[in-house]
Amino acid sequence: MFVKFVSTDRVPTVVNAAQVTFISSVDEGTRIRFGEGRSVTVTEPMDEVLDKLNRTHSFPQD
Repeated sequence: MFVKFVSTDRVPTVVNAAQVTFISSVDEGTRIRFGEGRSVTVTEPMDEVLDKLNRTHSFPQD
């Protein structure tokens, strides 16, 4: 599932939540890390990033 954030250069950034390996708080916002040393820094605070990523794994029960 993909989640939309805003990168530090104000460009919309789409993240595949299944590939996130680590997140950390930085001065500019939140750094989201993926495998192979890739990362993106977004303006949203860590709590908001966690909430958005966690919601991708919440599927309605029938």
